[in-house]
Amino acid sequence: MAQTVNITDLSLPQLEGLKSQLDQEVEFLSSSIAQLKVVQTKYVEAKECLSVLNKSNEGKQLLVPLTSSMYVPGTLNDVSNILIDVGTGYYVEKTVEDAKDFFKRKVEFLTKQIEKIQPALQEKHAMKQAVIEMMSIKIQQLSVAKAGTSKA
Repeated sequence: MAQTVNITDLSLPQLEGLKSQLDQEVEFLSSSIAQLKVVQTKYVEAKECLSVLNKSNEGKQLLVPLTSSMYVPGTLNDVSNILIDVGTGYYVEKTVEDAKDFFKRKVEFLTKQIEKIQPALQEKHAMKQAVIEMMSIKIQQLSVAKAGTSKA
């Protein structure tokens, strides 16, 4: 169970350590959200690409990617079924409608995950801001104390 600590009771070095920890947590959460959004965008694009799979495009020539920069010519033979990469090298054959549903579910799942992480990120930002403000107050107190001792 987490223990609450009043930041006014912490020394300046402890506040600096806490700020550093919060910086790392904010960076991790921000990175996680960014990665989820990249994957979410890929699923949205994949779903949109399914719209070209219709009877009028059957038999048309196209370029099939072998790598991100190398393609071979191909022909679109089956417009009613596709293979979907479901992860770790596994592919599943689905109809176009089932594939659209699959991508829709994935996008919704990722949206929910992003929505779960967002409040934690906002909370960490607020905590970090409070620590920065407290550090500023402590630094001002130290400089006033030093100015007072140097006059004496």
